[in-house]
Amino acid sequence: MIDDFAKPLPRRASVGVMVGNVMVGGEAPVVVQSMTNTDTADADATVAQVAALARAGSEIVRITVDRAEAAAQVARIKERLERIGVNVPLVGDFHYIGHKLLTDYPDCAAALDKYRINPGNVGFKAKRDTQFSQIIEIAMKHDKPVRIGVNWGSLDQELLTRLMDENAASATPVSAAAVMREAIIQSGLLSAERAEKLGMGRDKIILSA
Repeated sequence: MIDDFAKPLPRRASVGVMVGNVMVGGEAPVVVQSMTNTDTADADATVAQVAALARAGSEIVRITVDRAEAAAQVARIKERLERIGVNVPLVGDFHYIGHKLLTDYPDCAAALDKYRINPGNVGFKAKRDTQFSQIIEIAMKHDKPVRIGVNWGSLDQELLTRLMDENAASATPVSAAAVMREAIIQSGLLSAERAEKLGMGRDKIILSA
């Protein structure tokens, strides 16, 4: 952590997280995850690609759930995969309207084995915390883990701006790249802390930075 920034957050012990029937993190071996490039609304193409990825050795597969048409097909995709003996866990990749899709399509929420969210892409300004909370509450309702991930493209701009301002006012400023790395770390940890305050256990949270 950078000394001049806010008080460091406590270290988090590594806890394994079950994603469907696959353990991630903790003492588990590294898990191979891949992602489809099909339109999830096209159930036939998505089922075929998920099955192909599973046969090739992918232990978890991520699918995009970006709009209503995609969310409406998720349960059907899961059911068809199980029917052909493909039990690979499915992860839903959400941006901006994940809270709405998971609310409007409860069968999608139930079918997915993990929800993938980026704090910077959950919503804007005042809506962000509300929409993040909605996703966490739905995940707890369905007993699903969440992946809270931060990268350059989904960084919380308000947090970054605050840290940049603090750094500029510091007697020993660090590089802009160092501030951005700190912002990525803090964003992930603060979001995980928020999820825990909502009642989510650490055994349901995966952090990615």
